[in-house]
Amino acid sequence: MDHYGVRDIEKLLRLPRSTIRSLVQAGFVQPNRGPRGAWRFSFRDLIVLRTAQELSAAKVPRRRITSSMKELRRHLPDAMPLSGLRICAMADRVVVQQGATRWQADSGQYLLSFEGDPASGALSVVGARAERKPQDAAKWVEKAAAVEESDPVGALDAYGRAIGLDPSLLEAHLGRGCLLHEAGRLSEAEGAYREALAACGNDPALSFNLALVLEDLGRKQDAVEAYKQALDGDPRLADGHYNLALLYEDLGRSREAIRHLAQYRRLTRGK
Repeated sequence: MDHYGVRDIEKLLRLPRSTIRSLVQAGFVQPNRGPRGAWRFSFRDLIVLRTAQELSAAKVPRRRITSSMKELRRHLPDAMPLSGLRICAMADRVVVQQGATRWQADSGQYLLSFEGDPASGALSVVGARAERKPQDAAKWVEKAAAVEESDPVGALDAYGRAIGLDPSLLEAHLGRGCLLHEAGRLSEAEGAYREALAACGNDPALSFNLALVLEDLGRKQDAVEAYKQALDGDPRLADGHYNLALLYEDLGRSREAIRHLAQYRRLTRGK
């Protein structure tokens, strides 16, 4: 649907009319015509206009901008999702985050962030080409940890920002995954942990937590594989042996259950 006129674009995106006209003439967007031939822009157009402008200001070649915007536009929703939307760069990929899920839009290399609700006038797109600093990501983790109990939604957002700045930040991935699990958002939690494993490698804590989620999803065999992966990373993970023993017992694999239970007892003897 086409909700926005040129005046709305000027107000929401703070783009001068001349810039809007040049971006339209360059073919980055193709607005419909409203009464008296006035341009009418969709929500997709708002994102594409501002993103194209930021990339152009960063001197990205027009051919790359055009191909990137074409692919990005194809995946964007018609209206602002209730869960919110962020567009950011991770390494050499443009990634769209909608709620707790993310998807790759193109191969841009510049950090772009898009947040807010256009209908309320609270729309902003921020371009950043400065180097991302690990200490900034750590600050977001600290903020998330401080509000986990009082504001879990805000904590999820903060963990997501930390991961956007430093995709290999293990603490942020663990915090995000745990919050999703505790909220009962099991499929999202599984996705978060698998994304974390791809970014951080086989960390035993990530694999163990993934196994817990898979158990709650009723996928026992998948949980077995996740526990085994955790134990590959840390053979002395006592809880991993114990949970795996219980799973093997449920699956009727008594020999494996006895072996892991014995290992659990050896590890916890004297504690």
